[in-house]
Amino acid sequence: MERSTTSDTASEKPNPSHHNTGAVQMRIKNTNSHHDRLSQSKSMILSENVKVAEPVVEKEGYLLKAKIADGGKKLRKNWSTSWIVLTARKMEFYKESKQPALANLKPGYKPECVDLCGARIEWTSEKSSRKNVFQITTVSGNEFLLQSDIDFLILDWFHAIKNAIDRLPKERSCTSRNLEFKLRRSSSIELLNSLDTESKEPKPEHRKSLIFRLNYSASDTNDRNRVKSRLKKFISRRPSLKTLQEKGLIKDQIFGSHLHLVCEHEKSTVPQFVRLCIKAVEKRGLDVDGIYRVSGNLATIQKLRFVVNQEEKLNLDDSQWEDIHVVTGALKMFFRELPEPLFPYCFFEQFVEAIKIQDNVTRIKSIRILVKKLPRPNYDTMKILFEHLKKIAAKESVNLMSTQSLGIVFGPTLLRPEKETGNMAVHMLYQNQIVELMLSEYSKIFGSEED
Repeated sequence: MERSTTSDTASEKPNPSHHNTGAVQMRIKNTNSHHDRLSQSKSMILSENVKVAEPVVEKEGYLLKAKIADGGKKLRKNWSTSWIVLTARKMEFYKESKQPALANLKPGYKPECVDLCGARIEWTSEKSSRKNVFQITTVSGNEFLLQSDIDFLILDWFHAIKNAIDRLPKERSCTSRNLEFKLRRSSSIELLNSLDTESKEPKPEHRKSLIFRLNYSASDTNDRNRVKSRLKKFISRRPSLKTLQEKGLIKDQIFGSHLHLVCEHEKSTVPQFVRLCIKAVEKRGLDVDGIYRVSGNLATIQKLRFVVNQEEKLNLDDSQWEDIHVVTGALKMFFRELPEPLFPYCFFEQFVEAIKIQDNVTRIKSIRILVKKLPRPNYDTMKILFEHLKKIAAKESVNLMSTQSLGIVFGPTLLRPEKETGNMAVHMLYQNQIVELMLSEYSKIFGSEED
């Protein structure tokens, strides 16, 4: 009995080796689970850090915005107030009703985003009758107008966006556009060199043509050399640009050409297109409200531009040019696209210094002296244009275009610095004042008698 009791008691004692094994397994499991929790917490911290990291907002606030082009396609101008957020490389437009706190936006709401890399920014008085308007054009062909009546506010925005654009890398651009540009600009020599390279080093994977199957035998090589030789002769015998122009196959461009070249070609001192536009406006546009300030249909203006460049005879009385704002828009475009403005670059600073003179008599005399020094085509064209604009201002009670309004419209178009500096807003003010003064004192500046 005692033995059986002892054996039973012994059998009920736990196995020490089994207990130790279980403890080890539990410790390993606990260790692994602790490691898992640690790695999981680390991943959560990393993911949280990624979510928290947001672009630094450099500037934000309300401005009037109008999108006038989408991917190069012109849009109808529609002004609306937008909350604009500027970061290092992009701008975001939020609806007026949305608050600046992004957390309050509805789920799924995506603001309109503008990539500033490679974008251009410039002041414009042609795209809108409003004051203080500048335009942003992106690489993708989107165009935006931004405006505010508060001078210092819009100027601050302009410099903030321009600085953001200037800090971005310039080399980032559309690869296809670069390739297209290179193909258009490649010379005949480059083409011949490429032919030589291809003939000397044919790649095995390109040896099978879609049209012919060449085995690179002796006869095939002779054929290829013969074709290459003929192609070289064809390219070398290509007529020059001057020959094509003399034969009338390529005509001289009016828009985008230097003023003196246009005048030399027409054997005059004032471009014929300028005379025709002025005649048409004085015939049926002097009494039109907002003449030269209101923009015409851009597509029709471009069509007129094409006709002027391609045809020698132009009839502005044609029904397709019945909108006088199309004629005025084309005339402003002609002066805007001159490679060198009507007031030559070398005279810009001199005119600015002259307009700063406090004494009115001395100021007018200084402007007159500078005008007399201009090249003949510039002087004659300027005299006819300002005489025409003076007639526009004389009808101010009907067309609501004062000398000040005409100065705002034509100032940046007729004279500008060769290189834009940080004084753009100041320059714009002087540009407007110069045109306004020359209209108000036309007889003293362009008159034949000395004052």
